[in-house]
Amino acid sequence: MSAAHRQSEGEQTATKLKLVMDRAFAGSLKHVSTEPEGTPQEGVPFDRQDLGLMVSGDVEVDLQLVRVSDPSVGKIWLISSDTLAKLPELYDQVEARQVESRLPNFLVKHQFEGMPLWQWLALLLAIPLAAAVGWLVLTLLDSPLRWWARRSQRDVSRWQSVSGPVWLLVGTITHRVFAGYLGMPLLQRHYYVQLTAVALIIGASWIFWRAIRWSLRRVRTQALSHGHGGTGSLMLLGERILKAVVFVTAVFAVLTTLGFNMTTALAGVGIGGLAIGFGAQQTIANLFGGVSVLGDEVMRVGDTCRFGDRTGTVEDIGLRSTRIRTDERTLLAIPNGTVATINVENLSRRDKILFKTNLGFRLETKADHLRYVLSEIRRLLYSHPKIETKTVRVRLTDIAAGSLNVEVFSYVLTVDFNEFAAVREDLLLRMMDLVDDAGTSVALPSQTLHISRDSGLEKDKAEGATKKIADLRDHKKLPFPDFHQEDISSFQGTIDYPQPESAVRNPKPNPGPQR
Repeated sequence: MSAAHRQSEGEQTATKLKLVMDRAFAGSLKHVSTEPEGTPQEGVPFDRQDLGLMVSGDVEVDLQLVRVSDPSVGKIWLISSDTLAKLPELYDQVEARQVESRLPNFLVKHQFEGMPLWQWLALLLAIPLAAAVGWLVLTLLDSPLRWWARRSQRDVSRWQSVSGPVWLLVGTITHRVFAGYLGMPLLQRHYYVQLTAVALIIGASWIFWRAIRWSLRRVRTQALSHGHGGTGSLMLLGERILKAVVFVTAVFAVLTTLGFNMTTALAGVGIGGLAIGFGAQQTIANLFGGVSVLGDEVMRVGDTCRFGDRTGTVEDIGLRSTRIRTDERTLLAIPNGTVATINVENLSRRDKILFKTNLGFRLETKADHLRYVLSEIRRLLYSHPKIETKTVRVRLTDIAAGSLNVEVFSYVLTVDFNEFAAVREDLLLRMMDLVDDAGTSVALPSQTLHISRDSGLEKDKAEGATKKIADLRDHKKLPFPDFHQEDISSFQGTIDYPQPESAVRNPKPNPGPQR
């Protein structure tokens, strides 16, 4: 406007413009640039800014600013002349649609914080109305959801736990739709939109929070029911991390909605996170190490494992360390970063346990005599019900300076170490009996000087063992390099284990009730 025109009609034009902006502006004040030069807009000259539309009836007008030079203040943004040229037509439309003419005068005339009392009263009355609409929507959704839950055998408690945030969302949206018909002043409308946007963010974040808790806890329960303790722990960690992300995101969204510039805050968070990362490298390494240990499920709580030269039972797998109860009954805490890089041997995952021993026989033992001992040890292992026959290996491995060395190799069909120890003891004792029955003995240590009479080999037993080998050779049944497969099958399970004399097989009789 020219200076003369502004002097004569400026106040009246500004009053009309305020009324039109309060009632017809369809944009948002948060899009108004705070930079002195404005914000570049595509298709708009650099000295102009489009803020949005003013709409009333069938009239639409662009609210446009233009940057001009003012003699007293320099560069300044003013309402463009193109917008002012269409102001009278838009003002007439707004005047024709005013509701105040049908309301009591005192409600229209008196204002509070720049807004007429009737609008405040309408907003307050809309609160119970919006709450009722939210309750009605929840009621309408409740019946089909319960019917679906009964058919699919699902739990409806999850739906009930989100009824609160859903009610908040529906009520807020309803109130906002109602407030859109009131024609609130622009500045007060801006604050109202901010307030309702905060409520919507809270409601949506609340729903995401509950959904994360449902889904991950369900997965965690299923993992634990199938014995996947590591996956269960990861789900617990993931739930906490995702909840933290939802909370932080909601806080940033609320602050952005309220008009705070979050660019600086995000930069500060990035710098702070970088500083924390440098200062807590080992902690972060342990955290990711714990995630990898839990994810791979190399071990679980209760497993017996070997960590380097230490062996113990896993008592807990935390986010920082794994705690081990050693054989000495001490509690060993190993950082997860270390666990992720060392070799971990899980002894509890064995499907069978190796039995391996070396027997050294005297050098004067004859070849046939030794063949007899080898065949009898093989027969023993093939016959034992706790030995895996297909992996049995009994071989002469070395003719050393002080003994004839025989390696005994087989697997015991058990995963219980106590049972394995009992089977190993039984096998070793039976082997001692076999060696004694064969008339030979294990080699004495060559470093020991014996000043005593040595009876040597028992001649009768040695001759008997040699004769048995000769008979097998004559009948072409010599068990070398191994027994015939049919013989191995016939041996299977022919040994009594435990032995008939064992107390395990002969439990004490029940003495009966005491009087």
